[in-house]
Formats: sequence, structure tokens, C-alpha cells
Amino acid sequence: MPLLKRKTFSLLDPPKDLDANESVFQVRFTKEIFRDYQEYLKRLNLYRQRVWTCKVTGKTNLTYEEALVSEHRAYEKVQQFPKELVGSILHMIQYSTLNLMNLVDKIWVKMQEDIFEGLELHARKKDSTLPCRILKVITDGSTSKYEVGWLNRDKKVTETSILTSDDLIRKRPPVSRNMLKVFIKESTSQNAPWVVREDLAKKYGVPTNPPEEMKSKFVYQNGFVRCNKQTKRAIQEDTENGEKIKRRKSGVENGSLTDEEMVPVKYPIEDSLLKPSSDDPIFTKRPHLVRDFKVPLGSVGYLLSVWDFCSSFGRHLHLSPFSLTDFENAICHKEGNVVLIVEVHAAIFYLLMRDEGDYFKNSPSKKRKSKISLVNWTEYLCDFLENEDRAALFSNNLPTIKRGHYGLLDTEVKLRILHELVEEALTTASIREKLDEQIQQQTALRAANREEARKKKELDDSAKSESEKMEMDQATSSDKVQVKGKDREKSSEKKKPDEAQHHNLEREIEKLNIRTNPLGKDRDHSRYWFFRREGRLFVESSDSKQWGYYSTKEELDALIGSLNPKGIREMALKKQLERFYQRISTSLEKRTKEVNQKILLEEAVLRRSTRVRAQPRDNPAMSFLKYSNKWKEA
Repeated sequence: MPLLKRKTFSLLDPPKDLDANESVFQVRFTKEIFRDYQEYLKRLNLYRQRVWTCKVTGKTNLTYEEALVSEHRAYEKVQQFPKELVGSILHMIQYSTLNLMNLVDKIWVKMQEDIFEGLELHARKKDSTLPCRILKVITDGSTSKYEVGWLNRDKKVTETSILTSDDLIRKRPPVSRNMLKVFIKESTSQNAPWVVREDLAKKYGVPTNPPEEMKSKFVYQNGFVRCNKQTKRAIQEDTENGEKIKRRKSGVENGSLTDEEMVPVKYPIEDSLLKPSSDDPIFTKRPHLVRDFKVPLGSVGYLLSVWDFCSSFGRHLHLSPFSLTDFENAICHKEGNVVLIVEVHAAIFYLLMRDEGDYFKNSPSKKRKSKISLVNWTEYLCDFLENEDRAALFSNNLPTIKRGHYGLLDTEVKLRILHELVEEALTTASIREKLDEQIQQQTALRAANREEARKKKELDDSAKSESEKMEMDQATSSDKVQVKGKDREKSSEKKKPDEAQHHNLEREIEKLNIRTNPLGKDRDHSRYWFFRREGRLFVESSDSKQWGYYSTKEELDALIGSLNPKGIREMALKKQLERFYQRISTSLEKRTKEVNQKILLEEAVLRRSTRVRAQPRDNPAMSFLKYSNKWKEA
């Protein structure tokens, strides 16, 4: 049930003595019934306000219906949680006194480091890497071996082997942090400390009594397990300020601490702990995100990462630049081979073949003609997809590609394939060398930048010290002081480093950022992305399934004005947006002008097409069909 301003909300009971033939008004998603139309409208208006919170994920600023959907999706995620991990994780949760984020981090690290029964991963078998499941952990003194079951496509064990840790390969974490957070909330009956639900504890053999060494730290209060005052005080002293305040507030609500024991809040603190305060500035309303993507929202991340890779490594790939809009239109195009898409694939295939890595050694492509064309490019693509690591993912799509109908694939499938190609390309020696070279250059420039800052500080300190000395020297005549002051200023001018050089160094460092990193996160853990070659500010939800963007300077200003600098995440995000404000706002304004010009051109083409048959390529929306790779290798 969604929370109203983070507090429990109860639905209304049906009216008493309701007649079966009586005309009433019913809220569609809550099934509440009203006799009075005004009361019905008042209730409906409340549900439409963005004052609701998803009880499971903690997402705020939702309508009631959005919060319901969020809760439903969160419950679905819990159902998908790997069953083999449940028991181990519940044991780690039971009686933990960590806050939610720290507990998630602890379990996450544990899953990264530990190998336990039921874990699915990959392992080396002869010259191949195959999926397997840990069936048993065999401990022999200080060393461990693992009995693994090799899995087929249906995840059934076909045979077993005994392996060492050196043979095991963990390609990706078994679950995301967000899924862990939802699982913890759903599987516990209380926090501070966390207590696993009784039914789950019984099912998975989780102890329901605190360990002996911890019993002195807890007391039973109104049927709940609580930290005693001494433990609470120790935790408050050892944790950071934000967590300290949270625990003290929890203590006041439970009746174990008084308002007098509250300490002043030292900002910034964890964003989720912030509450409206009288000394808050007036925040602007956060603008609504634009979500008019042509690709499915869940695939926008793939679209951006592939385009950013091609833009960042264009020279290295011998692939001339293209806009994100053209790339999005091209990937959604269904009719025939699009030159832009073919050139992107070909550029990455050439890179993989030059690298002569795993793709080249295990692929029939090395026996094919070295020239990749509009005719044979899908052969290289099929070689890549038929690799044993990807065969299961794309087996249903291979027949369509082999028949020459790549364009008919679902857009999300095309982007998933390209994303797999980019991930493979990032493992090549030449790309790693390029990244290493960039890191070394950045390190050298940052060192030079720090040296310039140090010199400037020394000169400023020296000038300040000399100025104070001159003011204290009362014996010196006014004329002499003036002469000395002029001499000092001339000397400082000669020694003072060029401040423009400092800014130039910063610009050079930024130019060396090959791959784009997020600017920061807001209170809901949504990530903000700005790409140097695209005039939009993108926003990615914490679960990476929802994307949107801001495209105007006014929206950027409203966003900055909506961020609360008392929160750790929003303070850091605001600083980054203000740091790059000029660049971002200029880019947004430039794109706005270009979009307006395209609209005018499209209207002109439309008017002309009513008189003369216009060619499809004349339309700016079809500009991706004109792409030509000018950097292509001869």
C-alpha cells in the first residue's frame, strides 16, 4: 500500500446500507465507493498529486497509481530473486544494526568475494568457458575446492567436476543493489536491528534468537527487538552524522530517547533523511522529464552507451561522427540495410580482427574475405552471435539475420547485439592501450594543475604576509611604503602564474575524458548524464529501466533550483551542474536552435510535397540515410 507523505494511508470502507441499484462513484484503482460526487473528486485529486511514496522501494514524488505500479514491479523483482541465494542472505540480514544502504553494500561485497553452494557462474573446462553451478564447497585446511555442475541451455546439470578457485570466473554479480534493497525490505518485519520475517526464518533455518555475544546489546520492547540505550549510544558515536540523526529520531519514536537528547544536524546528510525545515530555501518545482524516445525506455541505456563508444573512439575505429538522433532513427529503421548501422558493425568487426583476440581465434571470420560490405556484413555478425557465450541469448534471432532480414529484428534486440559488440571491443588490447594512455595524460596534467595551484597559493600567502608587515612598520615613511608597495606589486605580477593556464589545463583534462561518466545522483538515486556531443541532459532511474531528458536552459535552471544542498547526493550533483553550467546550457541552447531549424525544414518539405513529389531523403528526419563514413580505411 503506497504511503502518503511517508505515512501509512488507509482506504475508505464502503458506505453503510449500500443498495445494489444505487448510483455511486468508484475510484478505478482503489475500488473505493462514494455517494457524493464532490467527495469522489476530492479523493481522486489527492491520488493524482505527487505526494505518494512507494512503500517497497522508497521512491517519492509519485502519484498513487504510479506508486502502486512501482510496488507491483518491486514485488515481481523479489519473486525473481535467485532462490539459491535467499538462505545465505537472510542469515546476513538477521539482527544486523547497519542502515539499509550499508547493509546492501555489505551483502553485495560478500557476494562478490564469497563462493557458496547454489551460486551460478562460469568456469574453465578444457579450452572453453561454460556456465556452471556450485554444488558443494569442499574445505581442506586453508584451501577450498568446489564441486560444480555444468549447465546446459535449460540450466540443467549435465555432469560434475571438482575445480579450484582459479578455474572459476565471475562475469557479473548475481543480483543488483536495487534488487537487494527491495528483497531486504520485503523479507524483514522490522529494522534497527533488522529482523527476518518469522515464516522465512523458519523456512530457511535462520536463528530467531540473538547470538550470545549480542544478547546484551538488545532488549525486547512491545514485542520487538530493540537496541538498548548503551548499544544505541555506541552506534551513534561510531556512525556518520546522517546515520546518527536517523537512529536518534528512531529512538524518539520508540519512546527510548527524548527530544532533549537530539543533537543539532550537521549537513549534508543522507538525502532520504531530509525533512522540510523552516530554514530551507524556496525550491523550484522539478521539471517533468521528456520521454519521447523511439527506442523502448529499457533500451535507452544501450542506445547511449553504444553511441558514446562510437563517438569517443571514432578516430580509432575509423568511423566518422554521427548524431544520436540519426543513430536512433537508423536503429529503428526496418527497411533494408542502413549504411550507418552497417558501418558501425563493420568498424567494430575490423577492430576485433586486428586485435586477434578470442573473437578472432574462435571465429570463422578469419577465413572470410577481409572486406566487409553491405552484402556480407551479416556473416560476420552471425559468427559473433554463434559464439557459445551468446548463442543462447540470440538463437531465436539468427534465422532472421541469415535470411537477410536484419532490419526486421526488434529494436531492443539490435541494441543488445551492438552492446555485446561494444563490451567485446572494450576488452581489446588497442582500446585498453588507448584508455591507459588517456589516464597517464590526465595524471600528468592534474599534477601540473596542482603545481600551478601550489605556486599561486605560495605567492598569495607571501603577498599577504608582506602586506601585514608593511602595515605594522610604523617607522617607515608614507612615501617609502608607497614605493615598496609598487615594487611588491610589480614583483608579484612577474612571479604570479598565468591563471588562464590553470583553466587551459582543466579544459585539456576534460578533453581527455574518452568515456562519459554520470554527473551525479539525486535523492532517488537517479543518475544524470551529459554527453559532450549531444545537447541534452539525460536522467536514468535507479533501476536503469526508465530514462528521460531535459533539453532547454529553463529546465536546467529549474532542476538546479530543485536540488537540496543539505543532502549528500543532491549537494554533489548541484556542484557538478553549476561547475559545467556554461557548457551544458550553451549545448542545450544550440540544440534547441537546430531542432527549430529542422522543424522549419520539415514544414517546407511538406509544403513542397503537396505541389511536387519530394524525395524521402529531403526530409531532415531521414538524414541518417545520407550517412557516409568519411574516415573509413581504404
